Amino acid sequence: MNRFAGAFSSAILLTAAASVFAAAPPAPVSLAPAPGHPEVKFVTTEGSFVVRLDPGRAPLTVKNFLSYVRSGFYDGTIFHRVIPGFVIQGGGFTAQYKEKKTRKPIPNESGNGLSNLRGTIAMARGTAPHTATSQFYINLADNTKLDPRPDRWGYAVFGKVVSGMNVIGRIASVPTGPAGPFKHDAPQMQVVITRATLLKEQGAP
Repeated sequence: MNRFAGAFSSAILLTAAASVFAAAPPAPVSLAPAPGHPEVKFVTTEGSFVVRLDPGRAPLTVKNFLSYVRSGFYDGTIFHRVIPGFVIQGGGFTAQYKEKKTRKPIPNESGNGLSNLRGTIAMARGTAPHTATSQFYINLADNTKLDPRPDRWGYAVFGKVVSGMNVIGRIASVPTGPAGPFKHDAPQMQVVITRATLLKEQGAP
């Protein structure tokens, strides 16, 4: 089952968050580098980019994401949805559009103070709030409507792109249409993640 199945609105593909009351989320905070923040390099058919993760704000999400990176899970997966001016989404399907078997879903950490701003990486999920597994997306704009509100859960941001936003831009510009199980927004020229690698942690010896 696709983690972005359904629609957040008529114009976008993020699933609507469940109407669950929660405490008001803290104000967005800076994603400036800090000691101990791991970085992951993605090598794709459109070039390479690096994301810096924030285990302080999103410990469960980062732990889950790194477990997929270390196991080689993302190698050979594709960016299966591209919506210019919104997000690029990947991390769940092979180049043959076969959905990969994942680990169990993780708790939603969207109330961690990090906002869905341009260049941030966040977890894709289903309609229910605690359904994220392996799929992630990168924001192409400031998508604060995806942040949590007092009356609903949001989408958990856990880091940001620190190198290669030009590559993200190239991926975002790939023509889209129907492909595999998707009726629209699938790249017509596949963008494959050939390798995802954990780099040396910032501040580590």
